[in-house]
Amino acid sequence: MDLVIVGSLAYDSLETPAGTSENELGGSGSYGGFSAAFHARLDGKPEIGIIGVVGEDFLDEHLEWYRKSGLDIQGIEVQPGKTFKWIGSYQGKMDQAVTHDTQLNVFESFSPVVPELYNSPKVLVCANLHPDLQASVLNQAKARRVSILDSMNLWINIARKSLEDVIKRVDILILNDEEVRMLTADDNLIRASQTLLSMKDGGILVVKKGENGVIAFHPGGIISIPSYPTINQVDPTGCGDSFAGAMAQKLATGEGEISVHELMESLVSATVTASFTIESFGTDKIRNLQPHEYYERLKHYRVITKTF
Repeated sequence: MDLVIVGSLAYDSLETPAGTSENELGGSGSYGGFSAAFHARLDGKPEIGIIGVVGEDFLDEHLEWYRKSGLDIQGIEVQPGKTFKWIGSYQGKMDQAVTHDTQLNVFESFSPVVPELYNSPKVLVCANLHPDLQASVLNQAKARRVSILDSMNLWINIARKSLEDVIKRVDILILNDEEVRMLTADDNLIRASQTLLSMKDGGILVVKKGENGVIAFHPGGIISIPSYPTINQVDPTGCGDSFAGAMAQKLATGEGEISVHELMESLVSATVTASFTIESFGTDKIRNLQPHEYYERLKHYRVITKTF
């Protein structure tokens, strides 16, 4: 496998200023997987495995969505019980999700098993999961080129020591700006980022700043790029996961050490890709994204940001 993604597979019900939607296919593994699969198809090489768990209520149609996108699903376990369920809402600028109910269901006892085909991918992505689960995956699989980890404020609050331990084991860490500040107890984002890099003994740190874009810290320099100016904002769920999936797939096409230029190009692709996710409820837009739509927006983004 060129790329393996481990993450949550879920059903989401949510309300945003654009309306409501029930039982949308979601989860970090779904968003990251569909995003990565889109770019793999552009590259002509869909070699992506996905690891997760679903319940007996998970629709065959949704498993088929994964297959049709080019994802290998032998790493998805079907267990007795119900699929992970999240119920939430967004208001105003939709920059923060409000959780109304979380039903872990089969996810509560999930212990990821990495299939033999997946144990030495070129790129390994531990999407947003409990850090103990991420550590388990890292124990079973070793990335040939780069390992990537995403996390969230919940794990900082309830599993900080485990998170700090697993952060030290990966090459690239993806967090949002508030999470970086939380981990370092420092409101200055640049200083906090440098502190976090010293905690993990180097590597690359990618800091998502929502509508303010992304800043990345590479041993060779700092990259700062804006978000894509999206007008049609429907549902921001999964934007960060789509970002990580696109970035990972772009890095899976390279060899050797990641240069500053290669990192920047992966971030540009990730930023443009994530801008589509927000335009529909659930995974609909990212799952059905067409090459001409992506290339048109990428061209526009390069013009307005001068990232040629």
